[in-house]
Amino acid sequence: MGYLTSSVRDIVTENIGRNTFLPAIQREFVWGTYQIEKLFDSLMCDYPISSFLFWKIREEKKKEWITYELLRDYDAEYPHNETANLDGVNQDIYLVLDGQQRITSLNIGLKGSYRFFYRKWRKTYLYLNLLKRIDENENPEELTYEFAFRENSSINPKDVKPQFWYKVGDILNYEDAEDAKAELKKQLINLCDDDVDAALRMIGRLHGRINVSKVVNYYEEKSADYDKVVEIFIRTNTGGAKLEYSDILLSTATAKWRDLNAREEIHTFTDEINKIGNGYSFGKDFVMKSAMYLTKDLPIQYKLSSFTQSNLEKIEDNWEVIKASILKVISLISNYGFTDKNLTTKLVLLPIAQYLKGISKNGYITSSDSKDVADQNNIQRWLVFAILKKALGGSSDTILTNMRKIISLNQNSSFPYVELNKQLGIEPSFSDEEIDDLLNTKYGTKHSYLILSLLYPSRDWKDKKFSEDHIFPKSEFTKAKLIKRGYSADKIDNYLKYFNTIYNLELLDDSENKSKNATPFDEWIKSRDNNFKERHFIPQMNSFDFDYFIEFVTNRKKMLVKELQKYSLK
Repeated sequence: MGYLTSSVRDIVTENIGRNTFLPAIQREFVWGTYQIEKLFDSLMCDYPISSFLFWKIREEKKKEWITYELLRDYDAEYPHNETANLDGVNQDIYLVLDGQQRITSLNIGLKGSYRFFYRKWRKTYLYLNLLKRIDENENPEELTYEFAFRENSSINPKDVKPQFWYKVGDILNYEDAEDAKAELKKQLINLCDDDVDAALRMIGRLHGRINVSKVVNYYEEKSADYDKVVEIFIRTNTGGAKLEYSDILLSTATAKWRDLNAREEIHTFTDEINKIGNGYSFGKDFVMKSAMYLTKDLPIQYKLSSFTQSNLEKIEDNWEVIKASILKVISLISNYGFTDKNLTTKLVLLPIAQYLKGISKNGYITSSDSKDVADQNNIQRWLVFAILKKALGGSSDTILTNMRKIISLNQNSSFPYVELNKQLGIEPSFSDEEIDDLLNTKYGTKHSYLILSLLYPSRDWKDKKFSEDHIFPKSEFTKAKLIKRGYSADKIDNYLKYFNTIYNLELLDDSENKSKNATPFDEWIKSRDNNFKERHFIPQMNSFDFDYFIEFVTNRKKMLVKELQKYSLK
């Protein structure tokens, strides 16, 4: 390969925003402030910052590609790239295939800002402490130079270290290092000679590394073969933030919509659904996968042949219906207490979204009609069942395709959970071995809430928040406290074995959970209503004193096993 070289100054002042942009296949900027600081530290230390790969597009071909601006002012509240306007660009353009995180970081550090939330929203700029003394014996894993994102150059009087914070981007104002030093001297008049000398040496080095040295090495890919470019992109992006083939295909797909700004639509909608309830982490791949699933006759597989112009036009035409269906299913499962933690298989939502898409009745999600409530409870129970049974295994695209057919054939009836179970090839009940595994599930793990929800089939879940609660307070189950009670080693082992499992857990609403707090169970149970024990599978015992915990577990196990044995989705 014939690599070309450039200074950092030329890249950020002559290339970015003029002839250098991002292709649609690029993921978004994900680096934090420390990673940017470390990149600039590497520059000052003469460390290599790896090479860049640019895709050269001839001027006459530039409008055939959807392109985006490189970020200059990063905002964590809206971290998305704007579409590039190439109308005034009368030259060949370059699209960054490898090095987006680094080149964006250079742009932010030298010409922009980084806005993030820490107790409040802060708009910060990259500064360098010119008085930091360089110690060659310092930990090589730490920053050698003191770069920091700060709101301003003011000095904290409580910080006794020598400080003079220089805004790094100001170095671009000087073609000659001596001019930068002369201007800086005016600001150093109150410092001692040693500090002045240190600051001038530092500013000279910064000028040399940013404005003079050819530290940026890049290669130009000139191929017009898009599939080849995608393959190059995949191979050069195997490190750093994880990049899947689907990310590239989805970005490619969103570049081909006709009227809507697909990238903006998908990002905005993804942000919207992630704010539902207590928050989720759905990605644009889920949204696009849902769009393909919910659009009639479209393939579900992630491959370039799926993203034809006609297929993408169908998605665009169906976009509002797709969004409404996804919003409905996420709102519904949020009402039922499904969180980002226990929704371990997000694709299992798609047949539910398809079913909700076909319901023409307004207000179905909030309906109190007995038939609607029963139908929704079946959806909830099936979803719990499908997750616990790991219904979407390896060949998920094939499974989803088959489930789509089932929902289509049963759209005018109730939710077809029986037919879905048959298609998935899973038994609609739990075996003894499965029940044993379920009951030994620990508190706060990904399936514990879902397992507990099975024990409350008649509960009204909507718009109510329930929490996992230790029946016998967790705080008493420390080895030191158990020894202090005079328990034998075997008894202590049994207490520690069961206290943090389903055997000692229940679901309480927020107010009840707060009132209980760490009250000993034998005291708290006296304040409960007559049906509390039945609702929460509390066995009848002569005493609920802490000494009888193992007897409690033994008796409750019989009740829980019996309940889960009769649990069936037939």
